[in-house]
Amino acid sequence: MKSIRILLAAATVLSLATAAHAADFINVLTGGTSGVYYPMGVALSQIYGKAIPGAKSSVQATKASAENLNLLQAGRGELGFTLGDSLSDAWKGDEEAGFKTPLKKLRGVAAIYPNYIQIVAAADSGIKTLADLKGKRLAVGAPKSGTELNARAILKGAGLTYKDLGRVEYLPFGESVELMKNRQLDATLISAGLGVAAVRDLSVAVKIMLIPVPADVVGKIGDPAYQTVVIPAKTYEGQTTDVQTAAIQNFLVTHEGVPTDTIYKMTKSMWENVDQLYAAHAAAKAMKKENAAKGMPLPLHPGAEKYYKEIGLLK
Repeated sequence: MKSIRILLAAATVLSLATAAHAADFINVLTGGTSGVYYPMGVALSQIYGKAIPGAKSSVQATKASAENLNLLQAGRGELGFTLGDSLSDAWKGDEEAGFKTPLKKLRGVAAIYPNYIQIVAAADSGIKTLADLKGKRLAVGAPKSGTELNARAILKGAGLTYKDLGRVEYLPFGESVELMKNRQLDATLISAGLGVAAVRDLSVAVKIMLIPVPADVVGKIGDPAYQTVVIPAKTYEGQTTDVQTAAIQNFLVTHEGVPTDTIYKMTKSMWENVDQLYAAHAAAKAMKKENAAKGMPLPLHPGAEKYYKEIGLLK
């Protein structure tokens, strides 16, 4: 009997140790290294490493939104970046968007900053409007990525499909920019925060033109997640005027298996050190604590909810 009690006690200690050990690991799922998610993920990982005692934080480059959400559903990460429309599709289980069943283990952490649809054409490509994309070579992001889903939506709003294009390339930002530099592409659609490294790099290497997405096109998409915004003049080299486009909110997401205390500490330390995110990328400057719990298309994680109640954002 005594030996059984010892074994049970040992098993309990081991179980508690394992749970504590698991909570120490924070894998942040981001996107391609030439986008905005990755440098922000690195900054978040550094914040967690310093602010959460015992935390072992890491950053994983991925194909972004859809992959991040599927990985979180499978418990292969603790935090992921995603576009709002992809998140809504995942929660509902939209198979065409890459989600065979509803991802009901997902939980919200924070609304962060908007992604701007940035359609960048070579200045000598003859592309000045969305209609001019007919017959042209366009990169639309990695397959089933948030960017690629955005590309489909924008083209649909403009009355176009992939069949209207001369060639469609499913490439991450960095690769599409290299092809444009080599004159192997006419344009690329990049869904990211303003000042994204890939477009900055391209605008320095070749003359570019940002293609407008008019408000009527945004309206025809038929999804309230898409809003009309402006890319301010001088955001990129050679951009002399404001350019109208669409934007979609980004979110940070986790899953129900991550302990409440862990997500509470992650949420609290992020907002208390948000200046480090601002320093990591200019796009992060659109992050406002007062908007953190707004527009979430799925339930908040109890840890995030606890923090927002503590600071008076939620009742």
